Amino acid sequence: MPAGPCDETGPPPTPGAALMPLRLPTRPRAAVLVLHGGRAVSRRRSRPWHLAALRMRPFLWSLEAELPGRDVLLARVRYRLRGWNDAHADPVSDTHRALDRLAELAGPVPTVLVGHSMGARAALRAAGHPQVSAVLALAPWCPPGEPVEQTAGRHLVVLHGDRDRVTSPVEAASYVRRAQGTAARAGMALVGGGDHAMLRRHALWHRTAAGAVAHLLDPGSVPDPLPAESYGTADNFPVL
Repeated sequence: MPAGPCDETGPPPTPGAALMPLRLPTRPRAAVLVLHGGRAVSRRRSRPWHLAALRMRPFLWSLEAELPGRDVLLARVRYRLRGWNDAHADPVSDTHRALDRLAELAGPVPTVLVGHSMGARAALRAAGHPQVSAVLALAPWCPPGEPVEQTAGRHLVVLHGDRDRVTSPVEAASYVRRAQGTAARAGMALVGGGDHAMLRRHALWHRTAAGAVAHLLDPGSVPDPLPAESYGTADNFPVL
């Protein structure tokens, strides 16, 4: 996220479990891993009651409702620290640890990463992990120069509020356009009137995100909730 409040203090984190399963089928056919937001810089421990983590609960509920077959593993990533922390990219390390654990539990099943803000940046960075088949990035933090090489062969969908004042929809659009030459497929849609917290038009956010994940997991049977022009190369992506 752009420069903002920073927490530099706090005890050193313990590794702990990075993967927190919410639904763990005996024989999962696929997996969805949710990554919440955070801060640009913070050495404080990440806690499940922080607002950034709580913000993703409605998305988890929507995913549970949209994926009723009970054969999709649903989990979230537990960060050790709240911040991205510059070159350390701590949430990316945590995401890789969670994906490694997921592979141990479920085997090489197709996995969709769903991230918000800092978590979306971490999800995009971790897209090259062998477990990952697709990324849904919600209001992603995509600073200029963010790498796209790791998205090769993956499917990428971005949803961004057009009134977001925390992360830039313009920078997110630039990232998607660069990824279109690398990813298997990359697209974006804007949530008209949507803010960074995804509170304005929240029902649309939740419904579209859950539908996009269902489509990414089963594109042959589940229609894409995004319009076809979301995947074009026009200057402007569609507004929902």
